[in-house]
Amino acid sequence: MSEMLELARTNLTAVPVLAFALGVVAARLRSDLRLPQAVGAFLSAYLLLAIGLKGGVALARTGIGEIWAPALATLAVAAILPLVTYAIFRRLGRFAVADSAALAAHYGSVSAVTFTAAVAFVAAAGAPSEGFLPALVALLEVPGIAIALVLAQRHGSGAESLRAAIHEVLSGKSVMLLGGGLVIGAVAGPSGAAAVEPFFVGLFPGLLALFLLDLGTLAGEHMAAIRKAGRFLVTFALTAPLAFGIVGAGVGTLAGLSTGGAAVFAAMAASASYIAAPAAVRVALPAANPGIYLTASLALTFPLNLTIGIPLYYQVATILS
Repeated sequence: MSEMLELARTNLTAVPVLAFALGVVAARLRSDLRLPQAVGAFLSAYLLLAIGLKGGVALARTGIGEIWAPALATLAVAAILPLVTYAIFRRLGRFAVADSAALAAHYGSVSAVTFTAAVAFVAAAGAPSEGFLPALVALLEVPGIAIALVLAQRHGSGAESLRAAIHEVLSGKSVMLLGGGLVIGAVAGPSGAAAVEPFFVGLFPGLLALFLLDLGTLAGEHMAAIRKAGRFLVTFALTAPLAFGIVGAGVGTLAGLSTGGAAVFAAMAASASYIAAPAAVRVALPAANPGIYLTASLALTFPLNLTIGIPLYYQVATILS
């Protein structure tokens, strides 16, 4: 228990987490602290491309024998999580089909920023994760969203074209930058990427802190909607991700990942998308209420994972390894 508390303390005093907290406080105090939209867009693009590049360089060094089991585990998680989430909200919570499917899309996909925070945490804890994990982030991004939208169509939510929604995801900046970065990094290799390493590696921690500051202000604005969200939604957003993460740590360990890798994989399973999934849901499920899925994913689950979730997943992965 003391080790777990020390891990949590270390995480809570990390600069990116404190920057996020500052953003939340500023929003709740109605401060005008908000980065210009263009700056926020730049930071988002930078982080996604940097993650992809580093993952691509690692892929250039990785054999198929090392990645096939984690890749299969990722696809299994991508298939199961949206089904479980949809069933919980539709059967137990009695949510509308569109809202249940929208939540399934968010929790079936992945948050690249949560992934980044987890990678930084395990590295600081002395258990760095496998370099190819960004490839698994790209692999997890789309299937969960697609399955959730198929569920909505099958259950007659009035969902719009599935093809248009999937195109929105695949052509969106999240997948294009992450996937494109993977390809660029894999083709360039370590020697080719060395020239841009000072920018995409050296500046990464500072720009991540700025991005989380901006994200904190956005999360703080959505926290006003928590009272309207309902007890069931709040309970799910604060408990189910922890369960998903603990199971994810076990799956990652069984797939052969290191302690750090299993912890990061757990954070991926526990996270909820707030970039790719909202874009797809906006196109395919216009009847879904943004106040529900954005409050759950951004105002509740993201801060939960950023503060106590990641240290918990690392502790579980340490016990299992």
